[in-house]
Amino acid sequence: MHIHRLTLLLSLLLCANAYADDATVRQPRPDLFTAGQPSAQQLRDAAGNGVTTIIDLRRADEDRGYDEAALAEQLGLRYVRLPIAGAGDITEANARTLDRLLKQDGGKTLLHCASSNRAGALLSLIDARINGASVDNALKLGRDAGMTSLEPAARAALEVPTP
Repeated sequence: MHIHRLTLLLSLLLCANAYADDATVRQPRPDLFTAGQPSAQQLRDAAGNGVTTIIDLRRADEDRGYDEAALAEQLGLRYVRLPIAGAGDITEANARTLDRLLKQDGGKTLLHCASSNRAGALLSLIDARINGASVDNALKLGRDAGMTSLEPAARAALEVPTP
């Protein structure tokens, strides 16, 4: 019996930790929030706290656990998908597309992928290539926005000379 309780407790803690990782919301800019996949309740909370646009960087085949686009529409949010598959999609072209999407909204934006990794990587490219930040400062912004394992891909994209 004791083993079963311990296993159950460990399972609950692992689930809670996994949820906590997804629930981390960062604010790299005054009107920009980054996060992992928001739950339906987190999307409702975001709408209630003034978020007007959701930009989803996840591919269509990535499970969100609910119909995020439909819920965003129901909440009156602008919902935009920009599918970023991983390191190969951390490009200046995708960063420029994301920058255009971010500039289309005058309100608060929630930018998310599964863990904020892709969001932070693309934001680092925007910061350096469009806003003129140094590579080190741009990568710091990316990390502050949730970039982790995609930092080498972001750094490599930043080291490619601008045409």
